[in-house]
Amino acid sequence: MLKMMSSFTVLATALATGPASAVDVDPSIPAYSKSSGVDGSLKSMGSDTLNNLMTLWAEGFMGQYPNVKIEIEGKGSGTAPPALISGTAQFGPMSRPMRPTEIDDFEKKWGYKPTAFRNAVDALAVFVHKDNPIKCLSLEQLDQIFSKTRKRGAKSDVTTWGQVGVTGEWAATAVSMYGRNSASGTYGYFKETALANGDYKDTVKEQPGSSAVVQAVASDKSAIGYSGIGYRTADVKAVAISNETGGECFDPSPETAYAGDYPITRFLYTYVNKNPGRTLEPLRAEFIKYVLSKDGQEGVIKDGYYPLPAAVVDEDLAVLGLKAGS
Repeated sequence: MLKMMSSFTVLATALATGPASAVDVDPSIPAYSKSSGVDGSLKSMGSDTLNNLMTLWAEGFMGQYPNVKIEIEGKGSGTAPPALISGTAQFGPMSRPMRPTEIDDFEKKWGYKPTAFRNAVDALAVFVHKDNPIKCLSLEQLDQIFSKTRKRGAKSDVTTWGQVGVTGEWAATAVSMYGRNSASGTYGYFKETALANGDYKDTVKEQPGSSAVVQAVASDKSAIGYSGIGYRTADVKAVAISNETGGECFDPSPETAYAGDYPITRFLYTYVNKNPGRTLEPLRAEFIKYVLSKDGQEGVIKDGYYPLPAAVVDEDLAVLGLKAGS
């Protein structure tokens, strides 16, 4: 199983061989090569962050194989492990790595650990209303805004925009917070990375999905929320983030994600049930190869995320016993 690179330095190292042009698919990743004798049904259950992307991949794959049917259900990363354990789904997309308890539960049922492959790079975005003049927030300030425990060490709470440097009519405006629910991998990753595993404030308004967070922020001028960069719209603004208050600010761009500068960069994953002593059957194998092909990674760009470096693709295909273009 591939572990999530929780160390930001390690993540940056893994992405250092990203595409020469940050919004192009790495030219070393080959186009998908259609196989014969592929049919049947698949179900994907898990991450809302990956819901649109899984749908794009499913449509592209079914275009190659008209006899294949794929069902997509995205209610949160927390729904993926139980679906894989029970066999309800063949793919479990997650915007965070499986927790040790989830891995243990899977291993108790199947006798081996689940296998993950990386799908895309996400610069997890902090969105505000498009008219909000805020230019940058630090991780400590995000902790002050969203967390009641403030584990990053700040002594004071932040409840108004003036407390993070916004002036004029905005200064006295109360901050309105939007987030995801606990079934969401994005909820867990933001909690771990931005809040240093602190507790969310009770006043954070939990939304059922990433799109709902962005829509709420777009309709509330005092709002702030977090979501995958792929859900950005023209009605919201992605705020630059710094590691320390007063430090250099980085926009959630492909360049800063691949360089390891943007502080809330992550991989997006899909987990599968793969017996280490057996090869994957053609249906699942070909779908994975499609996701990790030039065609699949072009879908990543279309959905607003950032494509994988070829080195990551090759590594994950090898773990799954697969080879690109064959």
